[in-house]
Amino acid sequence: MSVHARDKPAIKVVKPIALQAVVIVIGVFILIPIAYGVLGGFKNNQQLSTNPIGLPDPWVPSNYTDVLASGDFWVQVWNSSFIALATTFVTVAVAALAAFVFARFAFRGRELLFTVFAAGLMFPFAVAILPLFILLRFFGLLNNPLGVILPQAAFGLSLTIIILRQFFRSIPGEIEEAATLDGCTPFGFFWRILLPMARPALATVSVLAIVGSWNNFFLPLVVFNDPGLWTLPVGVQQFQGQYSSDTARILAYVVLAMVPALAFYAVAERHLVGGLTTGATKG
Repeated sequence: MSVHARDKPAIKVVKPIALQAVVIVIGVFILIPIAYGVLGGFKNNQQLSTNPIGLPDPWVPSNYTDVLASGDFWVQVWNSSFIALATTFVTVAVAALAAFVFARFAFRGRELLFTVFAAGLMFPFAVAILPLFILLRFFGLLNNPLGVILPQAAFGLSLTIIILRQFFRSIPGEIEEAATLDGCTPFGFFWRILLPMARPALATVSVLAIVGSWNNFFLPLVVFNDPGLWTLPVGVQQFQGQYSSDTARILAYVVLAMVPALAFYAVAERHLVGGLTTGATKG
């Protein structure tokens, strides 16, 4: 046996170990700021100055309880949840119909039109903020949840259509032919057969839409002047300005603002990974 042949098993063992080490290092870099924020919320400002890394001594839970007892915080949670769910519904509903047409119908200019949608991924949201603001003001959508929901849905269509189209194209044509022979209309095939089969892909794009809407700061900041309409990212920024000298309370507010998004992602992570994997391997 040659020396190179003996080295191959060792290389196969080293590669997974190296990958695991890289993942662990990345995970540590992600968890350290989160842990610092969680523990910092249980401290007072003096402890943050003298003992920024160690455990709180004594623990100060009032930073968290004061935020949870604040009505503004729960109003912002409701606003973020409503806007995120509405954005997701509009995005997925429109994108699913568009992706169905792009995937299952052949017509002149289809690929060109699909390329136009795909090109939307190249334009950052901030580029369109000025004309978008003028357009929303013209239609009277400032200080209106629709002023955030509709633009977010529009900017989310490109990625959603790309993911769903790839999944819809992976469905065998024989299934559609059989449904047509049984008297199923194209929309009936889409509604009764295609959508139930596309649940992993729908879950994937729904998670992406919800998380993207939840974390959006720029658009709600521009659209909403009424504090009663602020979402959590805007609320965090305003809270930071109001309590700029109370760093510990700001950390508690930021941590609590992250909890809903982290909890949702923890529940939906399996569907997200499964949907992306299915779309990548089928077809």
